[in-house]
Amino acid sequence: MQMLAVAMWSVMIALCVSAFLILCSFPPLWPILAVYYVWIRWIDQSPDHGGRSSEWARTSRFWRYFADYYPVSTMKTADLPPDRPYIFGYHPHGIIGMGALATFATEATGFSKLFPGITPHLLTLASNFRIPLYRDLILSLGICSVSKQSCSNILKSGPGSSITIVVGGAAESLSARPGTADLTLRRRLGFIKVAIQHGADLVPVFSFGENDIYQQMPNERGTTVYKMQKKFQSVFGFTLPLFHGRGLLNYNLGLLPYRRRIVVVCGHPIPVQQCDKPDLAEVMRIQKLYIDELTRIWDTYKDQFAKARKRELSIID
Repeated sequence: MQMLAVAMWSVMIALCVSAFLILCSFPPLWPILAVYYVWIRWIDQSPDHGGRSSEWARTSRFWRYFADYYPVSTMKTADLPPDRPYIFGYHPHGIIGMGALATFATEATGFSKLFPGITPHLLTLASNFRIPLYRDLILSLGICSVSKQSCSNILKSGPGSSITIVVGGAAESLSARPGTADLTLRRRLGFIKVAIQHGADLVPVFSFGENDIYQQMPNERGTTVYKMQKKFQSVFGFTLPLFHGRGLLNYNLGLLPYRRRIVVVCGHPIPVQQCDKPDLAEVMRIQKLYIDELTRIWDTYKDQFAKARKRELSIID
C-alpha cells in the first residue's frame, strides 16, 4: 500500500490529464467540460486566495501510506504561538520535494498536533493550477500559488496563517544529489521581503534525506546537460532534472523514489517587525539570522540524520 500510494502520486499529473482526456471522448459531457475549463482558466481565483483546503483530503489514509514509505517524519524544535503569521522556508528542494508535501500539505506527520492553531499552505508554481483535475486535488490539500499576491492574501488572513516556500526552487533541484546539501539561497531575498511587509516570523526548515531519494545524471556547472537545463528553465520557468529512482519490481531503475528516511526539522522562528518598505540593510540582517538558524539545524542534527553525507552544508548561490 505504501508503494502504491507513492507510485500513484508520482504519476498523478499524467493520471489526471488522461482522465480528463477520457472524459472529453464523451460528447454529452462537452458542455460540462467547457464550463469547467472556463471556470479554471478565467474565473476561479482560489490558487491566489488561500485555496479550498479539505480536512478529509489532508487526513486521508492515503497520505499515511505515502509518508510511511520513506518514512517521512517531522521534528519540532520550538513552539510557534498562533498569534501571528509565519513563513516556513523549506530546504533543500530535492528533485520533487516529497518531504514538503507530506509535512505541509497533509497531516501524515501530524503538523496540526505539533503546531496547533497554525494553518499551513504549501506553495507551488502557478502553472500547476492549469492542469485539469490535478489543480482541484492540490487545492484540496491547501496548496496554493507561490505568486506574490497569493502570499499576501494568505498572510493577511489572520493570526496563525502560514505559507511554506521551497526557497531554492527549480535552480536548486539541479544540485539535488544523495549525500549533499547545496542550497540556492544567498540571492533569494523575495520571501524575506514578504515576511517583513506582513510581519510574519520566518521559520527555517531543513529536510534531512530530501536529496537522497533520487539519483541524478551528472550535470555539473559548465556541462552541456547543465546548460540545456538552465536554458529550459529560463524559457518555461522550471526545469527537468534528469533523474532516476527505483522501479515497481526492481531496485535499480525507475521513477519511484528510493525508500530513504526523510526527517523534516522545523527550526526556531526568526522574529520579524512589520515594515511596508524594508530597506536592504534590514533584509540582509534578517537573512543572516535565517542562515545562522539553518546552519544551526544542520550542525545539530547532521550526525544523527545525515551520517552518509559526502560533504557539509553549502550555500552555492
